Amino acid sequence: MKSFTLIFFLLNTIFCTVNAQTSIGIPTIKNYTHADFNAGSEIYDAKQDKNGILYFANNDGLLTFDGSYWKSYPLPNKAAVKSLAIAPQGRIYVGGQDEIGYFFPDASGVLRFHSIKQLMPQKARQFAEIWAIILYKNEVFFRTIECVFEYHNNEIKTFDAPGGWRLLTDAGSGLFAEDKDEGLMNFQGSEWQICKSQIPTTDLHVTGVMDYHQDTVLVTTLKKGLFLLSGSTLIKKTTAIDGFLSNDQVSCAKKINNNRYAIGTKAQGLFIIDGKGNLIERFSNADGLQSNNILSLLLDKDNNLWLGLENGLDFINYSSAIKHIYASKQNQVKSNAISVFDNKLYIGTSNGLFSTNLNPQQSNLSNNKGLFTEVQNTRGQVWSLAQVDNHLLMGHEEGAFTIAGNKAHPIATGQGAWKFVAIPSSPDVIAGTYTGLQLLKHNGDEFKNDTKIDGIYESLSTVTRDNNNVIWACHPYRGVYKFQLSADRNKIARYTQYTDKDGLPSVLNNHVVFIKNRVLVGTEKGVYEYNAAANKFEESVFYKSVFGTSAVENLTADKYGNIWFVSDQRIGVMDFSKPLAGKPYTVIYFPELASQTIKGVANLYPYDQENIFIGSNNGIFHLNYRQYVKSETKLNVLLTSVKAIAEKDSLIFGGYFVKDGRINVGQNPSQVSSVSKHWNSFHFEYSSTLFAQKSNEEFSYKLIGFDSEWSKWSAKTEKDYTNLPYGKYTFSVKVRNNMGNASPAVNYTFIVEPAWYQTVWAYIIYLLLACYAIYYVYKLQQKRFELHQQKHEEEQRRLSYLHSLELDRNEKEIIALKNENLETELNYKNKELATITMQQVERGRTLLNIKDELTNIIKKLKQPDLTHEFRSVFRLLTDSEKKDNDWHSFAIYFDKVHNNFLSVMKAKYPALSATDLKLCAYLRLNLTSKEIAQLMNISLKGVEISRYRVRKKLGLATEVNLYDFLLEITK
Repeated sequence: MKSFTLIFFLLNTIFCTVNAQTSIGIPTIKNYTHADFNAGSEIYDAKQDKNGILYFANNDGLLTFDGSYWKSYPLPNKAAVKSLAIAPQGRIYVGGQDEIGYFFPDASGVLRFHSIKQLMPQKARQFAEIWAIILYKNEVFFRTIECVFEYHNNEIKTFDAPGGWRLLTDAGSGLFAEDKDEGLMNFQGSEWQICKSQIPTTDLHVTGVMDYHQDTVLVTTLKKGLFLLSGSTLIKKTTAIDGFLSNDQVSCAKKINNNRYAIGTKAQGLFIIDGKGNLIERFSNADGLQSNNILSLLLDKDNNLWLGLENGLDFINYSSAIKHIYASKQNQVKSNAISVFDNKLYIGTSNGLFSTNLNPQQSNLSNNKGLFTEVQNTRGQVWSLAQVDNHLLMGHEEGAFTIAGNKAHPIATGQGAWKFVAIPSSPDVIAGTYTGLQLLKHNGDEFKNDTKIDGIYESLSTVTRDNNNVIWACHPYRGVYKFQLSADRNKIARYTQYTDKDGLPSVLNNHVVFIKNRVLVGTEKGVYEYNAAANKFEESVFYKSVFGTSAVENLTADKYGNIWFVSDQRIGVMDFSKPLAGKPYTVIYFPELASQTIKGVANLYPYDQENIFIGSNNGIFHLNYRQYVKSETKLNVLLTSVKAIAEKDSLIFGGYFVKDGRINVGQNPSQVSSVSKHWNSFHFEYSSTLFAQKSNEEFSYKLIGFDSEWSKWSAKTEKDYTNLPYGKYTFSVKVRNNMGNASPAVNYTFIVEPAWYQTVWAYIIYLLLACYAIYYVYKLQQKRFELHQQKHEEEQRRLSYLHSLELDRNEKEIIALKNENLETELNYKNKELATITMQQVERGRTLLNIKDELTNIIKKLKQPDLTHEFRSVFRLLTDSEKKDNDWHSFAIYFDKVHNNFLSVMKAKYPALSATDLKLCAYLRLNLTSKEIAQLMNISLKGVEISRYRVRKKLGLATEVNLYDFLLEITK
């Protein structure tokens, strides 16, 4: 049965038509360089978790991307990460040289690395790069060149390779590996077994194994193309890209849907083929990739492709409803004229008209395969394409042409032609040209240039017709014209020019159209409507609610009654099949196409619901509107970081909710953080993994417990709150797209603890103080009442008191006089004591000076006998210094003034000598050491020695001031 299945698919491949042409529509490609993610340029592997976060293997470690923010997580030994795998519970397994393990968030939601290297046998703990990690059943397999590690139940087994492991992957229900010597192998039970086949696999160098059909797998090889393997049957599979693969190497491969396979190469870029081997898409440098060397592939949950390159990361919006179509990839020029005619797609550019064949069975025209070819005789600027009476007309800088097949035939080439308008009940056409209006007549087979319509000589870039067969036209700088033609249409019977004097906001950049039986003008200040009764233009009430006063460059009605427009370089549609909020339409904008139209000549071509074409400065855009509005992309929002802010930031939440050992979508009560009142300012970062719709997303947030309502929708992905009062808060954020669909909100709860004076204990104390205050007031009032009762008695006592006070006052006056006398006497004694002291000091100084002068005179005279002659004088001076009569008088006065200081000192400290007491008295008077030396007739050194001796006798510690001690002794 396996062989029959394989043969069936093989025959189907052989007899199918191999088509090497790719789809004309190219999805949007976004490039990320190493400067964007601030890490090494190589992306070796890529995975996505259930929350939509992307993970990349990089030389600088593990990279994560949530749509707005990149984060890097290095291994402990800074080794490069070449592969990764994400387990169902959220563990992110990685490996590097001499290190394997997994990242998993801690209690704060921050990713932390957990090594499992210690579980390995000692001899196996040194190993090279981990090139592949595969989750198979309940086990994790790691591949190095020399060994495969099997991690299960907290144990690690090793499998050595005879020649070197070159592949490890899973496909279907099997686990495959390739050894250089043994070839392709699969894991059976607990061992690796060789896959036996007619074609030896040892020479193929298998690079990938993918699901194909039932028990058949698709095998990619490095240089020999693709094979089908079913059991032991291995057969070469012929594909449309064999020519490319024969000159290149397949580096990676992935099945991206039921019938499509992505093949990454080292030099030719990315190929997408179907199950029959037909080429569906090819992406290379020419299509916008940064490099043709594809290292890794990822199909995300929205079916978009991520390509890990040797020099960055590329995102292919593969499932997008918007694609790019280039008429000429080699010469990408402005394209502002589009038409689908006779099973061909025509694109008019600034350098000619191009066409490609269309498959009538293909409803989405961007999926058609083919190449654009230049239509003959169309070199130059193409202004417009119009279908009239089964003819395709082209407005060109050289005039008007008809297009037949792949050739242009001139009609009127006297001057450039802008646009065309058909005449009802007639096959004739009027063209707006560089010099007015031109009549083109149809003779039954073809159009012929009839005549220039006289009466106007202006360049009329826009021409339309109303229900009354009145021709309306615009000049880009002179306003709007209304023409009434003669019966033979050879001249203008009359015309009216409308300017800012006739209701228009300006004569510049106006675009006249006839939609829903109304003559409308898109202006720089909104949409204006013609009022026939007043013969002037007025601001349209109907369109004001949509455009306000914004510039409107284009209005185009499709066959379903919807109105497509370009306003302020934004493309949108008024969809009348979707009434909303009391209005008969819903306005939908397409942010992906913002600023893509050609300013001044914006062109919209709504062919049908699946094929809306938009001219741009570089090719055209194709919009599958039906797919766009039915997109079932699940909106999700992530809270990626919460920081508490004070002197420096503190990360309190790293972006992951954890519950029961698994990454969760919501916050676990155990993850509710409490921070002190000091950290009462917070920074929140949030994002959405709508990688394909980044320009469409808007966020709204609310801090429950602080904000009363949700914020306005904004593209900002961060929010700060400062100086929050204490309490419990929940930050809630949600995202919506341009269709108005909103995601469920994600919530994060945290607590700001109160300051010490705001705690329960503080409030208990406040209550007790309040009770005490009430009691105090009560007692105070009670006391006042008692005082009031005693008022009469106090009044009586007051009278008695006043009488006694009069007597006391006389007595106090007497006492005051005595005290005053005593104070006067004390002051006199102090002055007398001071006088005596100073006299002693002065006498000592005088005697010393006399003695010094005599000594100097003797030295000057140099007569030895003079010393002997004056010895009696010196003796008198010395005796005078030693007399104690003055000291006795001084001591008497000193004791009277200072509360018997000397007596007290002698009584308390009997060891003090008379000299010591004298020193203490002088110190008590706060005399200087020099003055004391003169009074005591000793040197300064002697004074210091005496002070030391007195301190020792008084038993004073070093830190005690002697003067302060003497002041306190008689207090």
